[in-house]
Amino acid sequence: MPLRPARPLRAVPRPRPGSVFVILAASLAVLVPATTGTAAGTTTGTAAGPADDRTLQRQIDRFVRDPGGPPGIIAVLRDGRQTRVLRAGVADLATGRLPQVKDHMRIASTAKAFSGAVALSLVDRGALGLDDTLRERLPRLPDAWGRVTLRQLLNHTSGLPDYSQDPEFTAVLAADPRHHFDSRHLLDHVADEPLRFSPGSRYEYSNSDNIAVALMAEAATGTPYEQLLRRLVDRPLELRDTSLPQGYRMPEPYLHGYDVSDPASPEDVSELVSASGAWASGGIVSTPLDMTRFVRGYASGALYGKGVVREQRRWIAGASEPAGPGRNTAGLGIFRYTTRCGVVLGHTGNFPGYTQLVAATPDGRRSLTFSLTSQINGTKEPARLERLRTIQEDFVCALLRDGR
Repeated sequence: MPLRPARPLRAVPRPRPGSVFVILAASLAVLVPATTGTAAGTTTGTAAGPADDRTLQRQIDRFVRDPGGPPGIIAVLRDGRQTRVLRAGVADLATGRLPQVKDHMRIASTAKAFSGAVALSLVDRGALGLDDTLRERLPRLPDAWGRVTLRQLLNHTSGLPDYSQDPEFTAVLAADPRHHFDSRHLLDHVADEPLRFSPGSRYEYSNSDNIAVALMAEAATGTPYEQLLRRLVDRPLELRDTSLPQGYRMPEPYLHGYDVSDPASPEDVSELVSASGAWASGGIVSTPLDMTRFVRGYASGALYGKGVVREQRRWIAGASEPAGPGRNTAGLGIFRYTTRCGVVLGHTGNFPGYTQLVAATPDGRRSLTFSLTSQINGTKEPARLERLRTIQEDFVCALLRDGR
């Protein structure tokens, strides 16, 4: 049954075109059993994992050992009856500590699924509409962007220029990676640019889309995005160690993320970059345990009604970034990964020091959270990414076979 907050959010009347829009400043601030054990490949629950867990373990062990491989990997497989945790490498090269399910980590662009969850929950409650436009909800943004809809933002067909690729933005980051950005004005970096293409005409992944989604949610409710996350996502799904910080510090304990461009001398970049420059597009910090809870509820549509789920699952051509296992198609704040063994729904992400995949079956009963402590994408390491996708598909196949 869809989860609901204790009381409905009040919709704020749409501002008139041309009126001044003031963004409110925010203050920062399906339960899965915890797992224990320190050995790689630890299995929990009432039964031992399948025989091919040994094969999966060998795959991630080799991936970590290869020159330029991530220092650590943790994968959480949940099939409704038990939780299996496979680990390779370490959470911290300085101490040799092993990865744990309660270790904090930057979840990168899987944070876009959270903004999708907020927006679709508001759609379900009537506070937002999928055909609401930027002109209606955010009239302070460039008029040239005005006809872009919430639906187009959520499935990356908006045409918005990507603020994270703006030369001024990247120059500020290069000079000071810990620079504190005004998260609610990130789109100002590209406000002088036209749309890349006519809205709805094609797919193009853009970090700007989910910044606009969060701003629309704030405009519709008069509530800061951080509070909407806690109320509409974290509390219903019992996420206890998930936050959206503004700074660069990581809460303890955490998976240390590394730059391994020089395999002989990995650099710890866990606290290199301020989260304020990613915000709703990639700034969330969570844990493998919380992400397992999240994707099981999100993929199943537990946060909103069946009508919204149907709209979310209107698939179009488009891949997550980095691409996930199998054939990728895009929905509203979610991707469908069609593997040789079946279909899972979820999201991927990469950030300095981290690469993420969260996925679950459409009913949410079986899930995979797969986290690495280095950044892997198709731009810098296409061959390594393809190998990673193969490993992820093998994990998905193990998950689907075991759940039958």
